Amino acid sequence: MSDPHAEAKRRAGETAVDRYVANGSCIGLGTGTTAYWAIKRVGERIADGEKISAVVTSLGTEALCRELDIPVVPLLSEPVTVAIDGADEVAPDFALIKGAGGALLREKLVALAAARFVVIVDTTKLVPQLGAAPTPVEVVPFALAWVRHELHAAYPGVDARERIGTNGPYRTDNGNAILDCSFGVISDPAALDTALRTITGVVATGLFYDVVDTVLVANDDGVRELTPQRIPSP
Repeated sequence: MSDPHAEAKRRAGETAVDRYVANGSCIGLGTGTTAYWAIKRVGERIADGEKISAVVTSLGTEALCRELDIPVVPLLSEPVTVAIDGADEVAPDFALIKGAGGALLREKLVALAAARFVVIVDTTKLVPQLGAAPTPVEVVPFALAWVRHELHAAYPGVDARERIGTNGPYRTDNGNAILDCSFGVISDPAALDTALRTITGVVATGLFYDVVDTVLVANDDGVRELTPQRIPSP
């Protein structure tokens, strides 16, 4: 089935690269159907003679970069001027849910390492509060039963389902499992992320906050740039 939002995703990805990626820079490249278009645009610019290297967030992105002759370098081997990636949900304060593609840990590391983090989405990803999409939680496989036990004790009624791939239990590029957790409306992503990461066996969560600099939102007619509506501290 064709993606009804493919044109908007293409616009967002290409705009991010053309607006924020300079010749001679090292950038972070994300994972997913929107990041795909940013990667393709970087490949086009390299084919035109520009020098751009990339830190990648997944083995899939690495394979596409090599196919497009985009040099891939290790994290922190060069300063990362900008990281470009998609998101599953974007709240008004730029808190995110990410990880539907399974690359949440590497995506978070690359975002933190970058001088600027640009999120590219279509309009369907904008939400008033996080929580309609499940929150991915990356877990050491041996700890799955323990983590699920602790989740149910702390959040009664939470639906924490192990992600299943085409050939059995899903494993990330780091060899870990993912629990897709439905918490309902998430009013405090930072507090939830902190609480989840205190559970022994949890590696990372798909909750991102205080890391996004710019969100580019595309539809079939164009791209607009959003400024975060930061929630003031008490």
